[in-house]
Amino acid sequence: MKQLKILVLISFLLQSFAFCKSPEKKNNNFSEEKTIDKPRTIIPGADRPEEYLSLLEGKKIGLVVNQTSILTTKDNIHLVDFLMMEGIDVVKVFVPEHGFRGDADAGEAVNNEVDIRTGLPLESLYGNNKKPSAAALKDIDLIIYDLQDVGLRFYTYISTMHYVMESAAENQVPMLILDRPNPNGEYTDGPVLKKGFESFVGVHQIPVVHGLTVAELAQMINGEGWLKNKVTADVSIIKVENWTKEMPYNLPVKPSPNLPNDLSIRLYPSLCFFEGTDISVGRGTYFPFQVYGYPDKKYGDFSFEPLSIEGMSKTPPHQNKVCYGKDLRNEPLTHQFTLEYLIDAYQISGKKEKFFNNFFDKLAGTDQLRKDILAGKSAEEIKASWQSDLQKFKEQSKPYLLY
Repeated sequence: MKQLKILVLISFLLQSFAFCKSPEKKNNNFSEEKTIDKPRTIIPGADRPEEYLSLLEGKKIGLVVNQTSILTTKDNIHLVDFLMMEGIDVVKVFVPEHGFRGDADAGEAVNNEVDIRTGLPLESLYGNNKKPSAAALKDIDLIIYDLQDVGLRFYTYISTMHYVMESAAENQVPMLILDRPNPNGEYTDGPVLKKGFESFVGVHQIPVVHGLTVAELAQMINGEGWLKNKVTADVSIIKVENWTKEMPYNLPVKPSPNLPNDLSIRLYPSLCFFEGTDISVGRGTYFPFQVYGYPDKKYGDFSFEPLSIEGMSKTPPHQNKVCYGKDLRNEPLTHQFTLEYLIDAYQISGKKEKFFNNFFDKLAGTDQLRKDILAGKSAEEIKASWQSDLQKFKEQSKPYLLY
């Protein structure tokens, strides 16, 4: 009997071993190898040349690009260099705020010049000339727009896109947008721009944090008839692959001189309003838009001294003065727009109306925010006042969403 038990046990073990070694039945969940899905690499439009190179062959190409226009999957080669290596006839580069290399200060003049490396003419779209002229587009068959935006109404790359679209429509030149992720793309917030408050830091009637990629916004500009005389640009789009708006995106290149890292980009919606006041946001330091302060100890215990830094901020506010305020460098990357910093500094200042300068209402896209702060309203009360406008915008933008 004992021997029989041993034989039965051996037989059972052999059958079990054979079952494990021969998972032939595809529908048997136990026999299928389990794998954990790995996150797929986010692929911006520029990194998908197989989708657009054929569209460029035999055409004279104009580019709207800067230092962010790189192909990360090809050793960070610049789009201009990549296209020229591929034999594409690039004839001109249009340059936004901060210049072709991205080292010009905010508001600093960007001049027409020739790129030393490629010999291509560079035409500024910042300053007195924000819109390509008919003459500038005369010999161009297609315009490519490839700029890394940060998803905020007052970030001027989308203003540049607006005027390029308008000129392209007026001169019957098609556009190709190589889309990129929006690092603030998972939410919308802030006041919606009101008519009468348009400027280069606020061209469209959208919230401060609009939640759209540049391609989505381009579709909305066309669809809502926002271009002059309601002209419509002929826009094609190369989408981002493997990205949704809930996914964080780490920018490989800083989009402008004073947004040096992901945290500064997340804090930018909250701190940029200080540019409409006399409060420093850390320009002239190596951590701009991660601190704020003023040359008065009552503003906080943290101190910093703005200095002239070539390629970041040559003449920062309060240069060579010790500023006191708040250090936000430990804020999480999940940070979203808040009015708390602005209202706190306003209350500490005691300056009332003099706290604000003429730029503030342009940044806000309305005078109501300033009036609400002067009236002593809380951040919660003010944010509640624009929820209806935000909901209308979300419904209005739905037909144009790509992700």
